[in-house]
Amino acid sequence: MRGAALFVGLLAAGLSACSRIPPARPHTVWVSDEQADVVHVIDGATLKETARLAVGRRPRGLALSPDGRTLYVAVSNDNRIAEIDVASRRIRGYLASGPDPERFAVSPDGAMLYIANEDDGAASALDIAADKLVRQTTVGPEPEGMAVSPDGRLVICTSEGASLVHFIDARTGALLDSILVGARPRDARFTPDGRRLWVTSEARATVTLFDVATRRRSAVIDLQKADPPPSVQAVSLVLTRAADRLYVALGRGDHAAEIDARTLKVSRYFPTGSRTWGIALSPDESRLYGASGLSGDLAVIDLKSGRRIADLKLGGRPWGVVTTP
Repeated sequence: MRGAALFVGLLAAGLSACSRIPPARPHTVWVSDEQADVVHVIDGATLKETARLAVGRRPRGLALSPDGRTLYVAVSNDNRIAEIDVASRRIRGYLASGPDPERFAVSPDGAMLYIANEDDGAASALDIAADKLVRQTTVGPEPEGMAVSPDGRLVICTSEGASLVHFIDARTGALLDSILVGARPRDARFTPDGRRLWVTSEARATVTLFDVATRRRSAVIDLQKADPPPSVQAVSLVLTRAADRLYVALGRGDHAAEIDARTLKVSRYFPTGSRTWGIALSPDESRLYGASGLSGDLAVIDLKSGRRIADLKLGGRPWGVVTTP
């Protein structure tokens, strides 16, 4: 039945034959589903769902360990983080995350998780080996986006309720600075060299670029002025390895945007499902995946042609996406 549902989803996307789907190198797509309480496991080459992992109530944020062997999943309503062994696709165990974890970031050495605890208005540091919260920093209300610098020294937390980006000392947990951005900041990403930081603001539909050394804004991309689709927002984001292109999930705008990181201009929009929350690039960066909660599907976009080549009907409310080789 599951295979039949996927085939119907492909036909709904206007694909009469699988030969029309550009081939992809083998990889796996992991999608958290906050309504079905599972992580969907999808073969990227065939676009078939191969497993559903029941991780607990309301899984949302996803992140990989630096060695790629462990997938961490924020199980928000169970107040814990699931550990999934990527090779065996089995749940290895759970970590005590504090209340209502949503997004989180893994330290570059793989030793710590930095977690947004939405109910507590806090950013917590979790020692993975000890399974213990070792530090907690009070931040603005409704913390969500988390990022850690490539050198492991700086943690970023966004506060939706206060429209602030918090800069936190990773070693001590000290709050170093809080900078105002557009309304309801959602996601944050460092460039690989650690010199710049991107932050999305959902309600204002902006993407802000920070100079990390000065902790000051260097640019603001206003998606509402870039000939956008209706109801555009700015939610999740992902960078290419070369940091030359930035992709942004547009929430209720039902699209994803591609931004040229050098010119700071929107170069393309891609149609997705309804309320696109999480996005990810395939490991070879030839595809963009978009999880859409209201339509319950995963859009597959071929970045060479700019075409949406498939819609996988997953059901539930897909939230986050991660890919592995």
